[in-house]
Parts: sequence; C-alpha cells; structure tokens
Amino acid sequence: MTALDTLNPMSPLAAAIAKLFAAVLVILGLIFALVAVLVVFAIVRYRERPGAQLPRQILGSDRLEIVWTAIPILLLAVIFVFTVKVMHAASPSAASRSPDLLVVGHQWWWEVNYLKSGVVTANELHLPIGQRVLIRLESADVIHDFWVPRLGRKLDAIPGHPGYLWLEADAPGVYLGACAEFCGAEHAWMRFEVVAQPPAQFAAWEQAQLAVPPVPRPAPALAGRKLFVARTCVNCHRFAGTSADRHVGPDLTHLADRRMLAGGAVANTPSTLAQWLKDPNSIKPDSHMPNFQLSDAEVAELAAYLESTK
Repeated sequence: MTALDTLNPMSPLAAAIAKLFAAVLVILGLIFALVAVLVVFAIVRYRERPGAQLPRQILGSDRLEIVWTAIPILLLAVIFVFTVKVMHAASPSAASRSPDLLVVGHQWWWEVNYLKSGVVTANELHLPIGQRVLIRLESADVIHDFWVPRLGRKLDAIPGHPGYLWLEADAPGVYLGACAEFCGAEHAWMRFEVVAQPPAQFAAWEQAQLAVPPVPRPAPALAGRKLFVARTCVNCHRFAGTSADRHVGPDLTHLADRRMLAGGAVANTPSTLAQWLKDPNSIKPDSHMPNFQLSDAEVAELAAYLESTK
C-alpha cells in the first residue's frame, strides 16, 4: 500500500474522494502560483534603485480589501458544498439499512462477520464486485481505524461507538487495507486484504466458508486435532466442528485458505504457520499469541491439522 493508492481509486466512493482531493490540490496550486508570481513581481518592480525617490506610500484600499476577502470566502464556500456532497455519499446513516458485515478491530487483527450468512473470518474480507456493502465497524479494545485507500473512506473504530461505512469494488482484485490509527506496539502489522470477486465466485467462497471441515484422516493432522482441543487453543479461538467457540483470537476454521498470517506480518505458508506456532514473537513481537513452548513434533501436528482445512 502506497500513498498513490488514494489517487488510483477502484470504487465510486473512492473516486469521489480522489476527485475532490485533486480539485482542491489544483486550486491550492493555482493560489500558490499566483502568490509566488506577485511576490516575484513586487521584488523586481519595486526594488530599491540608486538615486530613486521614496515610493509613494499607500495606506489602504477598501476595494482591494473587499475583493481579496470575498474571493477566498466564495472559493471556500464552493469547496464546502462539494465536500459535503462527498461526505454524504461516503457516510451512510445507521438507519439506512441493515449492515451486511460486522468488522471488529482487535489488537492487532480484524474480525469479519458476514451477518446474513454467518461466515466468520479474519484479516480477509471478500466482496462481490459492483455491489455496495454496508459495514458496521466496532472496536474490542482501543481506537483503531479501518482504511482501504482504493475502495473508500477511512473510519475510526471507537470502543462503544459503532460506525458505518460503504465499501464497493469496481473490478476483481486484491486491495490492501490497514489500521490507520496508532493502536499499540504491533499497529504496523494490523493489515487486511479485501478480495473483490465476480458474484458467482464470491457465492462459491461464501459456501465453502460455511462448510465444516471433516475430521482429518492423516495421522499427523488427526493428532494435531486432538492437541488443539486438549490445549488452551479452545479458550481463545473458534474452529467449526470442535468444542472451540471463542472469539478472543481469530476464527481458525478455514485458516489455510487465507493469504496472510499474523495481521499481514508474513504470508500464510506451512513454514510460516509452523514458525508462528513455535514462537509467535519471532514473527510479531508483543502479540497476544502466547508461546506454549511446543515441541517440534507438536508444532508439526498442529500445523498439519490447521493446513488440512485447505
């Protein structure tokens, strides 16, 4: 994600914000150029010359005062009108309709709940292209900020004060988002991805997420399942088809299908997953994932189980 992402919008909402930004930037550039030209002109035209008389002193001009006061007022009024229009388009009211998604910011990951289907995932949000989605945004702990530069506005997630925003994508793709409000030691690794898909692909993904993974047959994965249930994993995580049904940490039901791990700190691969289980702080220092001092054999079994859901 770069600063240029905001100038390359992929949704009507982001395009409106980008156009407003570009228009204001052009206006400010013209004002800067005008002031710079006038300053240079004054320096050259009215510079002191040898033998020249003292210039005539002008104490003021009511006409000029009115002009250079009225023009900025009118300019700001025009900018204000267009800003209000963009804000109205990008900021739904709580009563506009029932939200499609509930997104909750945690230190330091994002929980994504599809309210109509019941799908729950983490750090990865799927959308059907060309459809506007209403998100209810909450925080479980401190102030976070949800922002996908190419798809829409940014909005703070404030504890106890839910917010609402639209999200829409014009074309298929993977759009990077991040927390844009400093929220603690691992704020930099509180990223997420928005995967925009054709409606048919999105529907297939949603159905796959609702499926309960079968009990694995390979011995290492089966041993990992028993270890997952026996250890304290069940006190923080949810895993469909097991007794684990907590939401302190991310839902792990379809972890193997996700592209990123630990809030974007690393790509989700079998090797990085094993490293995360072995020593979370080696990937994301100060994360809330404990180090359980697992043996290499236990790490391999747990990783095999979590990977078996792919």
